[in-house]
Amino acid sequence: MSGDAYRMIVRAHGGPETIERENFDPGTPGEGEVLIAQDAVGLNFIDTYYRTGLYPAPLPLTLGSEGAGHVVAVGAGVSGIAVGDKVGCAAGLGAYATHRIVPADRVVRIPDAVSTRDAAAMMLKGMTACYLAEDMIDLLPGDVALVHAAAGGVGSVLVPWLRDKGVVVIAHSGSPEKAAKVDADHSLSGPLDDLVAQVRDLTDGKGVAVAYDGVGKDSWAASLASLRRRGLLVSYGNASGAVPPISLLDLSRNGSLYVSRPTLFDYVATAEELANTAERLFDRMARGIVSAQIGQSFALADAADAHRALEGRQTTGSTILIP
Repeated sequence: MSGDAYRMIVRAHGGPETIERENFDPGTPGEGEVLIAQDAVGLNFIDTYYRTGLYPAPLPLTLGSEGAGHVVAVGAGVSGIAVGDKVGCAAGLGAYATHRIVPADRVVRIPDAVSTRDAAAMMLKGMTACYLAEDMIDLLPGDVALVHAAAGGVGSVLVPWLRDKGVVVIAHSGSPEKAAKVDADHSLSGPLDDLVAQVRDLTDGKGVAVAYDGVGKDSWAASLASLRRRGLLVSYGNASGAVPPISLLDLSRNGSLYVSRPTLFDYVATAEELANTAERLFDRMARGIVSAQIGQSFALADAADAHRALEGRQTTGSTILIP
């Protein structure tokens, strides 16, 4: 297999040109592991952080965290997964490869109704949307949610997921063009300074039950001020930078508010939690509630070009790499 298998590695931090192709022998899975021949690999902006060294990881490293394909070998002690099964994995680094050995308890089965390409494009974003919509707060039909970056990777999945639950969604995007693409009850754009007044007007002055904020520093104040009494601010990302220090008295003065800073891997920490989250995502994909929206694909060997396109804002929707 060594002549057919290759991976895309980074030996030194830097630009896309540091990504190299390397032939390798993936070996055989050990106890509790499976070997996957990958059909598709998901491209995520976090991959560029590891490439540049913004996020530390030992060098050399194989980039990427999510991919999908078929099991070609199983190690000792593995049950419930067999050779030929269609599976996905979104754990750790090492996804930019034709073959990947991963712990069996980090693998999810992909149903017939979902393709491996769609699964590779959706697992991280989709499972994040799942725990945000389903596990953070018990939202009821008619509750109102504010979603920042609604046209972005997670936002574009979270908005239809919430609406399917009967939640009224106030979406905010960075431009009128992006806002026009978002199918929400209220799709807004424009300065964040104006958002609080718009939210209060749309909710008869009450505010929203939850604000989903993946933007961070720039939207923090608007999110906090948009909450109803005993509302929840879910700060799950920091695209504009880290949020400022929090004063607990501010939470008290503004209506006994709650704040959480969650991360996906705490919601899929066990094999059972991972399987349940993936099942909920794939169910909604199969029913057409959420979709992968793959805008472009690149050959895995052309991963450097994919990074250039991503960083140059030349991509739309999800991007996948094909081995």
